[in-house]
Amino acid sequence: MVKIAGVKFKTAGKIYDFNSSAFVLKEGDPVIVETEQGLGFGRIAIPPVEVENTKKKLKQIVRVATEDDFLRREEIKKTEKKAFEFCLGCIDDLGLLMNLFSVESTFDQKKLTFFYTADGRIDFRELIKLLVKNFSIRIEMRQVGIRNLSKHCGGLGKCGREICCSSFMHTFEPVSIKMAKEQGLSLNPAKISGVCGRLMCCLTFENDTYKRLKYEMPKLGKKITLEEGKGKIVRQNVLKESVTIRLEDNTEIEKKIKQLDNSITGIKK
Repeated sequence: MVKIAGVKFKTAGKIYDFNSSAFVLKEGDPVIVETEQGLGFGRIAIPPVEVENTKKKLKQIVRVATEDDFLRREEIKKTEKKAFEFCLGCIDDLGLLMNLFSVESTFDQKKLTFFYTADGRIDFRELIKLLVKNFSIRIEMRQVGIRNLSKHCGGLGKCGREICCSSFMHTFEPVSIKMAKEQGLSLNPAKISGVCGRLMCCLTFENDTYKRLKYEMPKLGKKITLEEGKGKIVRQNVLKESVTIRLEDNTEIEKKIKQLDNSITGIKK
């Protein structure tokens, strides 16, 4: 049997599995773990559970974080801030067209990773030379997408709440304009785009529900006959489960799906 615990390194970061050995841990406990990049500081997101021997090779939880580890973490933050400011100066001096937005150090301070966005490929060989000369440790430049920038920086969405990607989303799901159409939203880019300038991630949250509910509704343009007269369906209100029908005299009435004849609601095409 192997005891596996879920650890995350950021508030809305991805959860990784680690071998917790004999440690007694609960959600929120700070731990020092082995990673491919070196030692890392994280928190328990999923308490240890026993599972059958797994073929997946797991990294080890080294120890529960101590007071000295927290002090070291504060020193690391100062180093990251210093590295960020130094790198910005180098970028300006070299005239590189890149947007540096974050610097992260491994807990053992053997590596610095610089995160940036750019429209294309950047030749940062001279930049790396300057960084290695100044910090004398391993340097990695990592280009990421604009959504990752928003996830890191955070902010408020149009709903007035903290943006989803920085508050609880672990991964980014594909978003398409078809989802906005499915939900009957305005196709104005300013209204359906997030702070990153891309389509809002929340369009994916209710998409399956809208598709399921719309499947049970008569299609737009469908001609039907009611007690009030003949007409055709011109609008659907998915959440109210109703449709708006325009009669031959151009008057419009709203009807619940349940009020319509079964022969009408049964037609999905």
